[in-house]
Amino acid sequence: MSQQSWYQLETEALLEAHGLDPERGLSESEAKRRLEEAGPNELSEGARLSPLTLFLNQFKDFMVLVLMGATLISGLLGEYLDAVTILAIIVINGVLGFIQEFRAERSLRALKELSAPTAKTLRDGEWVVVPAKELVPGDIVALESGDRVPADVRFLEANSVYAEESALTGESVPVSKSAAAIPEDDVPLGDQRNMGFLGTMITMGTARGVVVRTGMRTEMGKIADLINNTEEAETPLQRRLEQFGKILIGVALVLTVLVVVAGIMHGQPMYGMFLAGVSLAVAAIPEGLPAIVTVALALGVQRMIKRKAIVRKLPSVETLGCASVICSDKTGTLTQNKMTVTRLWVGGRLLDVSGEGYEPAGDIVERGAKTGVKDDQALRRLLQVGVLCNDADLVQEEAEPQGKKKRSKEPAKPIWSIKGDPTEGALTVLGAKAGMTRASLAGLYRRISEYPFDSERKRMSVVVEHQGGRLVCAKGAPDVLIERCSYILWDGKLVPFTSTLKQKVMEANEAFAGDALRVLGLAYRDLKPNETADSAEEAERGLVFAGLTGMIDPPRKEVREAIQKCRKAGIKTVMITGDHLTTAEAIAGQLGMLPKGGRTVTGMQLAAMSDQQLLKVVDDIYVYARVSPEHKLRIVKALQERGHVVAMTGDGVNDAPAIKAADIGIAMGISGTDVSKEASALILSDDNFATIVAAIEEGRGIYENIRKFIRYLLASNVGEILVMFIAMMLGMPLPLLPIMILWVNLVTDGLPAMALGVDQPERDLMEHKPRGRSENIFARRLGWKIISRGFLIGVCTLIPFWLVLQQGDDAATLTHAQTVAFATLVMAQLIHVFDCRSSRSIFHRNLFENKALVLAVVSSIVLMLGVLYVEPLQPIFKTMALGLTDWILVLVFAAIPTLFFGIGSLISAPKKKRTIRYDGGARSAA
Repeated sequence: MSQQSWYQLETEALLEAHGLDPERGLSESEAKRRLEEAGPNELSEGARLSPLTLFLNQFKDFMVLVLMGATLISGLLGEYLDAVTILAIIVINGVLGFIQEFRAERSLRALKELSAPTAKTLRDGEWVVVPAKELVPGDIVALESGDRVPADVRFLEANSVYAEESALTGESVPVSKSAAAIPEDDVPLGDQRNMGFLGTMITMGTARGVVVRTGMRTEMGKIADLINNTEEAETPLQRRLEQFGKILIGVALVLTVLVVVAGIMHGQPMYGMFLAGVSLAVAAIPEGLPAIVTVALALGVQRMIKRKAIVRKLPSVETLGCASVICSDKTGTLTQNKMTVTRLWVGGRLLDVSGEGYEPAGDIVERGAKTGVKDDQALRRLLQVGVLCNDADLVQEEAEPQGKKKRSKEPAKPIWSIKGDPTEGALTVLGAKAGMTRASLAGLYRRISEYPFDSERKRMSVVVEHQGGRLVCAKGAPDVLIERCSYILWDGKLVPFTSTLKQKVMEANEAFAGDALRVLGLAYRDLKPNETADSAEEAERGLVFAGLTGMIDPPRKEVREAIQKCRKAGIKTVMITGDHLTTAEAIAGQLGMLPKGGRTVTGMQLAAMSDQQLLKVVDDIYVYARVSPEHKLRIVKALQERGHVVAMTGDGVNDAPAIKAADIGIAMGISGTDVSKEASALILSDDNFATIVAAIEEGRGIYENIRKFIRYLLASNVGEILVMFIAMMLGMPLPLLPIMILWVNLVTDGLPAMALGVDQPERDLMEHKPRGRSENIFARRLGWKIISRGFLIGVCTLIPFWLVLQQGDDAATLTHAQTVAFATLVMAQLIHVFDCRSSRSIFHRNLFENKALVLAVVSSIVLMLGVLYVEPLQPIFKTMALGLTDWILVLVFAAIPTLFFGIGSLISAPKKKRTIRYDGGARSAA
């Protein structure tokens, strides 16, 4: 029997397929035999790496190996402080990576926690409680409200059963279950109403069922297998840094060898040139880069926490910044996950209901004017029926004050929630908005009998007693309820419910449904003193139709603006949901998510497509409805094949494989399951889609800051290498001693580069297209800026050295010239760092905006002056005190590289226009 066809079997065929007697269940011996055959009913975690292996794997990265080489070289030079610093950086990065991967390995352990620990099963004619892992296919299990389904079960009986399956299917409300066979083929998971699935929860009713799948063969097991076999994508930042490291080591080694060879050929001592060459090699490889990247990401993480985004993996911050597609779950992410009545139909009148969520604040409005409930008998009766025929409670909790509110005397804003069915909760909140609550009606009405809702009756009714007699209140599917009604409230009067009026009700019902509203009809009748209502048939006849309520899980108010910002930033937003297509399309339309010509696809349509067909149309699809976990994974992979950097948001177990496979997985902090959180790289603590936009801005800003300090470090290093290279090619003495090069590398480069890592983003950051997946880290003229600025820094350092060298040929003159070259190089780099803040020039940004950078530059200058003027340090660094004339020479040549390109940018700026491309086209900006 195929796994997809259990829902199609009639009860007799189901029992026959498992060799079952429904009154006795399996025998203990048969259960043991099947357990040996099928294996335990638990989820496999796959091969798990030991903590030691995970830790050692952190040191296989190419850049880490380069750093280890730099550590060895520094140690051989006797620069033990430098070697210890590099080694500490390597270890810190390794520990951070180990912690991140160790936490990621917990995904499947969190998934296993969704399994039920025990189950009630029929063995040898008696009901016994056994560990859930001992269940086997063919076991008959009993379930009731509050139970977690212990395996995949086909129901034999279902009495008013509702199951919470949102973690698996994405369905926003509990779904009704039945025992009837479903003859159709390829029925989506969410529509298999006679099946219960491992890990889901029974919220109402009682049931008996046959276990048809256990362990890794269950729907939850399929997800576990997807997680096991889904590799986490390497982030764009990791790819670019690896690429950067390979280029850097090659160029640095070639240039260093050329410098050493040229120096020896021009008569320099071999030992001295060897030390100079090794010093250049260490300087050319910015061993502080990984630390600066880590610090920049960590500080970005702290900023993102304040903006309600929690980062689990540091590189994901940058990855989100280059996301070109965000695939978002609907329920609880784009919407509030709070079923809310938004529209009423009463006696031919259309009313709108304002207010958000479960807070009982809002108005009932007709044609723009607030309706007075006290003066509107028909409306008052509708609300009364909705509250009385209801088992949900509205709960108020006091929120803890935050921030400044802690010191304020003002009370914190209360938090409202619903205890009970979300649909009934919506009616409870509706009544509370008009001042009509279950508590306020409890003293006037006492429930004396109830006829509960089930999937066959599609209605519920209660009989309540009050001072004037007894009242029947009913609610249900409109098409079912109107057949039980003989009258209707029309224009405030009780009139016969004619076929014409019934047609009007159904037209209103269809209009509500067309707007993706969940529709309930409400009705009532007064019982005569001698009339009995001892059965549903007696109570639910001759009813008076009171009206319709239309409810929906409303979109979050911030999301529409967030989606517009994404579009402006060139980021496509896609809805992937387990809900029905009509509902998904309506929400997408309200959010401005579905552009003209945008396609919508169901899970069944997606399943019918080949991978090649999906690749052709995936860029045109904006809404996916009624999808399964496998579908979500296919969508993510198809988008990635089209060259997109994909962010996947979700909260359910069913989202975990796609979250893990995406370039960046985003889980919901409030409604998200542990499985989705453990598989994710980013968690939204407020479950708010708008928070993703803030995270994107942070991610883009951090990546640009990384480019800024790479530009600064490499331009500085190019300048250092060219000073030595040109001097050796011209047969000049060494302009910089090895100790000077190492000092510049350790002090002058490090502090300003670190400060660039926390620089404020440029104003137009969110007005550009996302970076491409394959974009080189040196793209957008960064390579040219590094080489051109580095060349000028080198030349402008060498010229003062040569000028001073002309004053004599003794050792003192050489020391004087080397000190001037040293000071010029340091000051040229410290001036250049301000130029690195802008993609245009130093004149396009406020020099003092980044206070950390100003402090870092001042600190580096003070340290340089200490090397020059503190006498005990002069013999160590082979320096001497400089005079005023020397400083004029130093500052003039140090400023030339930055001023040259800055003035050039100002001259050319009016002639150039930047193109800022949006989703719908492009516009030009001066």
